[in-house]
Amino acid sequence: MKKVFLNLLQQPITNSYLINTKSSTLKKEFFYNLSMIINLSNFLVSIKKPVNPKIQYTDIYAHRASQSKTMNLSFKKIAEKLKKKFRPKLTMEIGSNDGVFLKNFHKKEIVAVEPCKNLAQITNRNGYLTYDKFWDTNLARKIIKKRGKIDLIYSANTISHIPNLKEVFKAISICLNHNGVFVFEDPYIGSVLKNNSYDQFYDEHVHVFSQLAISNLLNPHKLKIIKTEILSTHGGSIRFYVAKKDSKYKISKSVKKIYDSEINLKLNKFSTYKKFSLRVQNSKKQLMKLLKKLKKANKKVISYGATYKSATIFNYCNIDKSLINYVVDTTKNKQWKYTPGKHLLIKPPIDMIKEKIDYAFLGAWNFSKEIMAKEKKFIKNGGKFITHVPKVRIIK
Repeated sequence: MKKVFLNLLQQPITNSYLINTKSSTLKKEFFYNLSMIINLSNFLVSIKKPVNPKIQYTDIYAHRASQSKTMNLSFKKIAEKLKKKFRPKLTMEIGSNDGVFLKNFHKKEIVAVEPCKNLAQITNRNGYLTYDKFWDTNLARKIIKKRGKIDLIYSANTISHIPNLKEVFKAISICLNHNGVFVFEDPYIGSVLKNNSYDQFYDEHVHVFSQLAISNLLNPHKLKIIKTEILSTHGGSIRFYVAKKDSKYKISKSVKKIYDSEINLKLNKFSTYKKFSLRVQNSKKQLMKLLKKLKKANKKVISYGATYKSATIFNYCNIDKSLINYVVDTTKNKQWKYTPGKHLLIKPPIDMIKEKIDYAFLGAWNFSKEIMAKEKKFIKNGGKFITHVPKVRIIK
């Protein structure tokens, strides 16, 4: 049985940054209802009615993982760890973006899957064989026909984006070697509940995973979780190590430990999600109260990070330019465009120093350490940051 526990109202496609705010442009903007459900038969948390992926993953996709110092270091670290542990002859990445993980491998030893053609062009141009297709069983068969079975499959922040998980895991089972390993990481529902980070819900995050849910979903495909890790990445993620049931791998103690933790957190109970929904509503009230108070005091407030997460907050809380003057972001292909839904202008971070800014809302709160290290001048000039995680507050 599937039950709705949270309604985040009408939301835009989070990667659809507008080039202008002309009425003809605004008329074309796509919106959908972002309601979250839990499937009480397998404990999977999902969007009630996902957006068609062909609308989301286009040839103008904006996100560039390699433009974050944090993400470059994170992908380098996991690439070295996996190579050392599994010594794969052939690796594949699903959702390769602009090659931030790929670049840690020899070009002949890795295959990439990236449906956004503009990103696939970058990695193909850099010498990495990249299929600009959506991951499914047909593509899996095509790849193994050309390259053979895969020793290591890696995916970060992509599997949770795919509506049909049955097809995903069936395709993994087809192309994985008998003793191959599938490693994937995505946002963790346990961290979402702990941090009250409801902005982890947006159009691309079709699902937010738990170990309980993934274990249930893998079972029909004769796959098993052999190890699980909880990560701080992206504000709280979970990494699964998956192998075939009859492979040589034994199940790590981490699997039982996280299973017990999830049962203690009651991730298998609908009441847990309803309580979370009430906390989200309160967070919205508190954030609006703070922003209105600052506006009344003639304080200048911006947002730091034109992130997909911030799009959820702005549209759910109805935050527009009457409360936040503009957004800053280091990603060049977002600059001088407008945020989806609320149409806030996106500027380079240097503008927050040129103008006297009093407060910056952390739209990219999961990169807060990197941001604060970078914006020492803003802080020295008296600027303060605002966050809503785990509660609405001004960071002292």
